[in-house]
Amino acid sequence: MCGIVGLLAKKPALREKLGELMVPMLIGMTERGPDSAGLAVFRDPLAESQRKISVYSGLTEAGADFNWQGLVHDLKAHLGATVELEAKGNHAILIMKADPEIIKRWIKEHHPKLHLLSTGRSIELYKDIGTPAEVANRYNFKTLKGSHLVGHTRMATESAVTPDRAHPFTAGEDFCLVHNGSLSNPNGIRRMLEPRGIHFETDNDTEAACRFLEWRLREGDKLELALQKGFEELDGFYTFLMGTPDALALIRDPFACKPAVVAETDDYVAIASEFRSLAHLPDIKNANVFEPAPEEMYVWKI
Repeated sequence: MCGIVGLLAKKPALREKLGELMVPMLIGMTERGPDSAGLAVFRDPLAESQRKISVYSGLTEAGADFNWQGLVHDLKAHLGATVELEAKGNHAILIMKADPEIIKRWIKEHHPKLHLLSTGRSIELYKDIGTPAEVANRYNFKTLKGSHLVGHTRMATESAVTPDRAHPFTAGEDFCLVHNGSLSNPNGIRRMLEPRGIHFETDNDTEAACRFLEWRLREGDKLELALQKGFEELDGFYTFLMGTPDALALIRDPFACKPAVVAETDDYVAIASEFRSLAHLPDIKNANVFEPAPEEMYVWKI
């Protein structure tokens, strides 16, 4: 059992309060996922030539005292890359005008215990072990600003409680997925994708779904077609919530075994596993509140 939350601001003024509105949503899912939590927030995209990488240092010996400035210095010295840094304890966002794959390869080679969380022009990702309140406080989620976000609280059932197995999962650039449920065929999905050069980092079943859907997008599918192929290939019980630079997408399995509720107003779209995480939102009493249907696609654009 896990909890999912999502929030999309339809009006620019609400983007300034995205984190403030989201924190009670995440904490409201504590009983559904007390062991770890995380979120991905999407901001205005960087220039086409720029990328940002979210990095986690909690698995290194230094932990929250990791020398981020030293990393930036080394990237400049060894690769000639000028990198801007935004650090919060054991988490940092590296912003660069360089090929992110070269940067990531160098980091993996020289700092193998650093965990690369996400890459893209829009996405920033935070996840860690601890209760949702602890993780939200650790990274000051209430101050986050952006157009939309995807969040998750985890109660581990099929893999260990570690930061890298927390959600959201990412693949490629500017794509993330959170999951409530369990898949019965993640190993089959892995066997399908690994010969195509797709590398897996954990044994979590959610990673298989994330990499499958991102692979379909990378192969040229529109989001809706990728989701349709997900219905055909991904077997199990699931509610998936996904984020892209310009959209939130929600699907449930054909039996709709895992809960979800949506509230939509002229100002926002909010999604959670249970209504209690939506009850504090502005004008919620006038929102269109509904339960998503099984095997239907719900896509909201910014």
